[in-house]
Amino acid sequence: MSHKKCPHAHTLTVSVGVLLLTSCTQPTKLPESASFGPQPDLPSPQQSWLPTVHVAKAVGWPEGKRPTPAAGTQVTAFASGLHHPRWLYELPNGDILVAETNHREKQQGFSLKAWIASKWMKQAGAGAESLNQITLLRDHDGDGVADEKHVFLKDLHSPFGMALIGNTFYVANADALVKFPYESGQTTITSAPTKVTDLPAERNHHWTKNILPTKDGSKMYVTVGSNSNVGENGMAVEEERAAIWEVDPTSGKHRIYASGLRNPNGLAWEPESGDLWVVVNERDELGSDLVPDYMTAVAPNGFYGWPYSYFGQHVDTRIQPQQPDLVAKAIQPDYALGAHTASLGLAAAKGNQLPAQFKNGMFVGQHGSWNRHPYSGYKVIFVPFEQGKPAGQPIDVLTDFLNRDGEAQGRPVGVLVDQKGHLLVADDVGNVIWNVKANGKSAQRNPTRLFARNKQPDALEVADNDEAVDTQED
Repeated sequence: MSHKKCPHAHTLTVSVGVLLLTSCTQPTKLPESASFGPQPDLPSPQQSWLPTVHVAKAVGWPEGKRPTPAAGTQVTAFASGLHHPRWLYELPNGDILVAETNHREKQQGFSLKAWIASKWMKQAGAGAESLNQITLLRDHDGDGVADEKHVFLKDLHSPFGMALIGNTFYVANADALVKFPYESGQTTITSAPTKVTDLPAERNHHWTKNILPTKDGSKMYVTVGSNSNVGENGMAVEEERAAIWEVDPTSGKHRIYASGLRNPNGLAWEPESGDLWVVVNERDELGSDLVPDYMTAVAPNGFYGWPYSYFGQHVDTRIQPQQPDLVAKAIQPDYALGAHTASLGLAAAKGNQLPAQFKNGMFVGQHGSWNRHPYSGYKVIFVPFEQGKPAGQPIDVLTDFLNRDGEAQGRPVGVLVDQKGHLLVADDVGNVIWNVKANGKSAQRNPTRLFARNKQPDALEVADNDEAVDTQED
């Protein structure tokens, strides 16, 4: 029996190669700085069948290397040897929680574009297996380096956002908001979760769900990303997505607080105005200069354009039929954060002990581009504020996550100002939490810390309930 070769195989391979090469030849026409600020430059869209593919290969940090901090500051590793750390939370006693997590994609059907993109994203470090746990890090001696480590919660479902209200600890899994009882100082929770409410998880295009409660704990805000880039999966699957939910944490009832936000992530309360702020990842495939990610105060019942328009009322013609009535209502965001920077982390600067230029504003963790030429993001920035609003150009806080060869040594995600006034940064490619503090500043032990002092380990202790676990990287 003769075996005939598929007559289209070679053609398909060549075609894919040509398309990939074509997708890599749409360099930016504007400097990166042009897509920052309240009035960014928004050039004409450049469309192609495949997006610009310019992936920084994930290589991790060489021994002894670290990101470059801003003048007047220094950076050390608060904890290392983690597994894809994405998000951070500090408990009242000073313990630091980190979500070691990644997506578990459930793509329905086959898309050549999505398949190609997934291969590139794995090279960028986005293909790490999800540990599906939250780890507790404790700094006994207050020197700014964790010396004790515990598995706080395990067997979760791509966990991300965390919050404590009273004695109840909340976790935003990819598919549900859940809660657990918590006692101050405990290092491990073994109780089964109680579901507060389901969260949209079909197809799971954007899986990260973040949470932020009001100060009195009566409401909780939950970010829910879109199920597509620009509605290409149909708008039916976008029901209640690309939005911020307002949830009653007791009953689980919710309403849509704001919508038209393609992929909202970091949430923070602005200290002076009391407004809710969010960072949002905008759409792709309109060229290297579009569309800028942004941060904005969130207007109740506000609509921010996705998928019909971007940065206010700039119409995206790819989505049909259009909704001119919605476009007319689209609110222009407060501050653009650069095209394709993948801005994820957001933290108010209040209480930090860094130099004076960082006193009033917001820190932003920019995970970095995969489809912009040249690269953008791959750093932590500070946006200064005055009277509750952004005022001025961003300031670099941590840079050089890319090496000279354009490889990703690290990629920053979550940012947190801790009780010592240090800035902690989760790095999911370097598998490190970085600790940024002012030069000449030594960490001060917080006298109100409540953890048990019957054990003072000399080295980092790793515990899973009462059993040691191996955290060696594969």
